[in-house]
Amino acid sequence: HLGPIQVLKPQKILRMESRTFRHLELTKSLNHEGQRGTLFSILNQTQTGMGSRRLAKWIHYPLAEVHKITERFDVIEELLQKPELLESLQKQLKGIQDIERMLGKLALGSVHARDLRYLGESLQKAMELAQNMASQFDSILMKNSFGKIPDLTQLSRELLENLLEELPLSVREGAMIADGVHSELDELRLISRDGKSVIAAMETQERKRTGISSLKIRYNKVFGYYIEVTHTHRNLVPEDYHRKQTLANAERYITPQLKEYENKVLGAEERIKLLEYELFTQLRQKAIDFLEKIRCLANILADIDALASLAKVARENNYVRPELTEEPLLELEGSRHPVLEKMPSVEHFIPNDISMNPDEQRFFLITGPNMAGKSTIMRQMALSIVMAQMGSFVPASRAKIGLVDQVFTRIGASDDLSQGQSTFMVEMLEAAEILKSATQKSFIVLDEIGRGTSTYDGMSIAWAIAEDVAKRIQCRALFATHYHELTDLAGQVKGVVNYQVAVKEWNEQILFLHKLISGGASRSYGIEVARLAGLSEEIILRARQVLAKLEDAESSALKNLNDSLVNSEEKSQLGLFVA
Repeated sequence: HLGPIQVLKPQKILRMESRTFRHLELTKSLNHEGQRGTLFSILNQTQTGMGSRRLAKWIHYPLAEVHKITERFDVIEELLQKPELLESLQKQLKGIQDIERMLGKLALGSVHARDLRYLGESLQKAMELAQNMASQFDSILMKNSFGKIPDLTQLSRELLENLLEELPLSVREGAMIADGVHSELDELRLISRDGKSVIAAMETQERKRTGISSLKIRYNKVFGYYIEVTHTHRNLVPEDYHRKQTLANAERYITPQLKEYENKVLGAEERIKLLEYELFTQLRQKAIDFLEKIRCLANILADIDALASLAKVARENNYVRPELTEEPLLELEGSRHPVLEKMPSVEHFIPNDISMNPDEQRFFLITGPNMAGKSTIMRQMALSIVMAQMGSFVPASRAKIGLVDQVFTRIGASDDLSQGQSTFMVEMLEAAEILKSATQKSFIVLDEIGRGTSTYDGMSIAWAIAEDVAKRIQCRALFATHYHELTDLAGQVKGVVNYQVAVKEWNEQILFLHKLISGGASRSYGIEVARLAGLSEEIILRARQVLAKLEDAESSALKNLNDSLVNSEEKSQLGLFVA
């Protein structure tokens, strides 16, 4: 049941590591709620199991070839322009069982009669779908797909004609084969169901043939079936009657016809089971002979189902067709997070405009308070890239996206106790892997690098990593940090620009505007966020007092350090000119 091996060539797919799947919550939620709250849960409006699995595969392995992505875009656009066609397509797909799963059962010989019946019904519906839809599409991908659907009408007809509609779970239990398929089976069933009527008919026939009006056909466990004739009519007994037992006033006989019937009745049930199983295995083998064609059909239906799902989601959520380019750009107008905007807890999602280019704006250094939405904005930008390259429309009013070869993410805190690795160690390992693997066509999301160690260690590491990404790799990158000192990079390294998530202070409170604006933030508003979390007013007041003292001390220390560095530099320079 396994198809030919397919090589996933790195240059033809958008590569992502398992941690990126996890950080972006593509198919599995971070809070262990299964698929709820994932990109897959939003995009999945497929009608079949095979379509659902195909959609998940597309999410994990987006494309990196413009022409293949464009083919999927064309299908979605056509379905959006023809809503009746989309509705009809999904309605016809809905009745098709999971043919892909049946392939494994067929090949391994574990298929039941009920499975074969479902297969026959699904093949019939698939053939009707192909006949109804083949001429309805103008897009090349759909035309080619319907053109490749193999004709399995004959197999479908045989399965449906040979199998009963109501079937047992096991091939060893109950009836499977329909009436009229096999003459011996029909006769055995008649014998099994209508034994008394057959005996009565035979008795009537023998009375007419022999002229013995008192002739009776009876049965007991010792002698089985026999014909009983009184001594009065003994002279009318035909030659083909063979005496079996003599009684005081009657004789018991057996005939070849009655003996044959007896053998049939006594072995009917067992023979029915054996014969049905034999006919079932023949039918199963016929299906196995078509295994390759069934696999081809399953693959095509999975693709069609996944595309129809993407079209329906795009229509319901006002997604837009992205413009693809080979240039390292990312332009999003009215960009939205595909998952959060559908959450009932989110009253109103704030769209954002994004513009990244390889010259002046390729590295976004994002500052702002916790809870302001930095991670959300960064994730939605990465998700827009993933969606576009898997062939989906994106949640925005306009989108122009340069192809990406790899998406890397380093978001959140986690440790690996089984390997003896702390949160900071895991963070550094992931950061090191990203820096080693990223190319100029990659897209990097780094959130709060260096927070797991002391302030100056963390700040130094964050600065060095940001500088390396901006100077050496030169790819599109989002770097969120609470180290406001890093905003100085914008004036020192080409391509680095400062952005902040806007907040508004009002009546000694902060309002999160969830809007990305140009410029660096001067504060993190950590104490205000702690206040929102419910810490007491006493703790908040004391924290503000301590913060004020620390900021004064840090300001003086930094000034002294700056003077010291300047003085030491001047002295060392003077020393060079001393004879």
